[in-house]
Amino acid sequence: MNYKQALQHPIFEVITTSAKELGLDTYVIGGFVRDYMLNRGKHKDIDVVAIGSGIALAKQVSKNLPNQPKVQVFKTYGTAMLVYEGMDIEFVGARKESYTENSRNPIVENGTLQDDQNRRDFTINAMALNLSEVHFGELLDPFNGVQDLKDKIIRTPLDPAITYSDDPLRMMRAIRFATQLNFTIEAKSLEAISEHNHRINIITKERIVVELNKILESDKPSIGFLHLEKTGLLKSIMPELTALKGIDEVEGQTHKDNFYHTLEVVDNIAKTTDNLWLRWAALLHDIGKAPTKKFSKKIGWTFHAHEFEGAKMVYHLFKRLKMPLNDKMKFVQKMVFMSSRPIVLAQDIVTDSAVRRLVFDAGDYVEDLMTLCEADITTKNPKKFNKYHNNFKIVRQKIEEVEARDHVRNFQPPISGEEIMKTFNLKPSREIGQIKEVIKEAILEGEIPNDYNAAFELMLKAGEKLGLKANI
Repeated sequence: MNYKQALQHPIFEVITTSAKELGLDTYVIGGFVRDYMLNRGKHKDIDVVAIGSGIALAKQVSKNLPNQPKVQVFKTYGTAMLVYEGMDIEFVGARKESYTENSRNPIVENGTLQDDQNRRDFTINAMALNLSEVHFGELLDPFNGVQDLKDKIIRTPLDPAITYSDDPLRMMRAIRFATQLNFTIEAKSLEAISEHNHRINIITKERIVVELNKILESDKPSIGFLHLEKTGLLKSIMPELTALKGIDEVEGQTHKDNFYHTLEVVDNIAKTTDNLWLRWAALLHDIGKAPTKKFSKKIGWTFHAHEFEGAKMVYHLFKRLKMPLNDKMKFVQKMVFMSSRPIVLAQDIVTDSAVRRLVFDAGDYVEDLMTLCEADITTKNPKKFNKYHNNFKIVRQKIEEVEARDHVRNFQPPISGEEIMKTFNLKPSREIGQIKEVIKEAILEGEIPNDYNAAFELMLKAGEKLGLKANI
């Protein structure tokens, strides 16, 4: 079967010409071919295999392109890459690989196209299109990847036990592709992942997180996290999540399974936002429930301060997985810490004071927080579901009204510390902070408007109570 139509971009003609000049057989392989077959739109990463030197081919292609783009060479791996019209084109010589027990980095030897296809992770990634003049666009599909695409199956070209043991990152990739494409992982493959799950420990945390992020960025992340849990990988990677699994019962009283609830929340939020870090917040919003779970004869199961505990756990989880300990982490912590606040508001009569405090504490992230809390509604009772969502609409409306009137988001006090010092002839002291706190609390409680004159009058009264004399 011929797929010339997949190779209409002028870059392929340049690669064909360059390969002919060097006397190399050349193929495009992997994700580009897979995504074309799936009609997934333009694939910006193109993998080219040469039977010979991929580095030499990359340099020849660059030489034949109008702007002669820079070629990045990775001698260790025998690969080279150039960027052309927004596409990352990687060139590699066909190779065969062998592995040692404690590393996923293979020992590489020159090989044939067959060797190169054998080393691929999945049948759907082993399909190749010929780039030679005579056979341009012909498909080489030794493992029936086209049929696996039709059947929506993730399967390894060779024995999955060897494939996953050699490079355990492929276990994560299998689950990631199953999640992104909504494919089924072949039964033998799933068994092999479960059997070799301990091998994930030789993979760097950074590579694992890349796959976790791609799972979280998919349309239905729960598919991936259910596979990770069932195969035993999740317990090694994120025990904080597997600790939420299960339902305890004491004296006939139970609580919901917080693991499956969490996956519902993540799927819900995936329908409303592409914000990766907000999806992380959804994934971790209840992790504090496992260590704070207690049973009381009077009120049943409790999870007191689970948000506070969960926010602390976010830091340790990010650090262990070598994720960024920066504003992204602080955002996730804040969302986890505040995750119950809007829920409490939605259950009670919404006061302006409570809304002002919510907006003050959440700042620019108040909309993200509301999105998270709406995703947290997983009740199957239609009346309760509609009631909770309607209550959140009321809270959102109140937030808009209060913000328009009181301007408490990213609150800046109308009276500065310098003005307090000048008014009462003070040096830096505790009293300045006390007066500022009185003004802030009065604004948040609605006792005074958020303006200079009202704050100035209150400053004078607060200073007088502290025994300070104003210089006016």
